[in-house]
Amino acid sequence: MQIILLERVEKLGQMGDEVAVKPGYARNFLLPQGKAVRATKSNRERFESQRIELEARNLERKSEAERVANDLNGLSVILIRAASDTGQLYGSVTARDIADSIVEAGIQVGRGQVMMERPVKTIGIFDFRIKLHPEVIVTVQVNVAQSQEEAEAQAERKARGEDVVVTEAERANIDMAEEAERQAAQVAAAAAELVDEETAERILDAAHQDDDEGEEDK
Repeated sequence: MQIILLERVEKLGQMGDEVAVKPGYARNFLLPQGKAVRATKSNRERFESQRIELEARNLERKSEAERVANDLNGLSVILIRAASDTGQLYGSVTARDIADSIVEAGIQVGRGQVMMERPVKTIGIFDFRIKLHPEVIVTVQVNVAQSQEEAEAQAERKARGEDVVVTEAERANIDMAEEAERQAAQVAAAAAELVDEETAERILDAAHQDDDEGEEDK
């Protein structure tokens, strides 16, 4: 389907560009969102007659978005969530959660502006892009932790350049290593107890032998 873009669309084109897209993408997203119109003769004429007004409106919206972007630049928000010992969340962090946390920080954004491919399901620090305008996108940092203390520790490790996002496989390896260490400690403790018992038995045997020899001397 041929359409005329009414604003910049990432990976598609700029305002005024006439492009071909799949019908479903146009009908389900671009047209109802007001991002484009069908490339008909009447729409071409209407767009050209309104181009100056549309461009002026776009510049106004872009300027406002850039002001908000300055406030968002460098922002890091903390989300406290319950998680298992392996760092898997009981639930997930969604675009709404991120948008709400930004609003709580005093900056108005909507969940539709959070560019999120999939929900967050583990603790860690993640970067998300916030689309304030088709031409203004800023990145915010989301620190997901089980407590404020853990969030601060994660931020410190991140500042040192360490990876604070632990994958499920890495968590499994860590758990296996910790379990192996625990079992090794138990074996060592049991061996130490056994050695102590054997040593005690040898001492007792030696004492008994001394007693027996003393009796014989008498």
